[in-house]
Amino acid sequence: MKQDQKTLKLHSVPSSLNQLEILIGEVCDKYNLNHNYLGCITVALTEAFQNALEHGNQNDPEKFITINFEKTASGLLFSVKDEGKGFNHQDIPDVKDDGKEKTFPGRGIFLIKRLSDDVNYIGNGSEVAIGFKTSSINIETAVDRMSKFREYTETSQNLND
Repeated sequence: MKQDQKTLKLHSVPSSLNQLEILIGEVCDKYNLNHNYLGCITVALTEAFQNALEHGNQNDPEKFITINFEKTASGLLFSVKDEGKGFNHQDIPDVKDDGKEKTFPGRGIFLIKRLSDDVNYIGNGSEVAIGFKTSSINIETAVDRMSKFREYTETSQNLND
């Protein structure tokens, strides 16, 4: 059952990311999600937006990136769709997390999968649906999510040093 939804149609320019970040903040505020959820959602959707901008729409400002948000019974569902030709997500190697610096093809996809609960590519691969479970969160899920976000922030800090 759909409880709440919103759609953004954004130009394929880096500054459009601000509108996505505002949506994420509004959603997290509305559903009382803590900063760990905010961090995981922000990183996952930023990576999906960047992939759509660079790989899908080839940085063409005449093309659009459509962001859909839907509150479902089990959590939050976002989708990011570009106007590109798509790709076969199965061609991207499934990288195992070895704790080392993450600079490889498919890094964004790796982060999206790592920081979310459900990832599905739709159609030709030009749309990705990213789910975050918020109902029935138990302590193990909360601790796991905090750990994943902490790992990401530590890795990002190391890359910037």
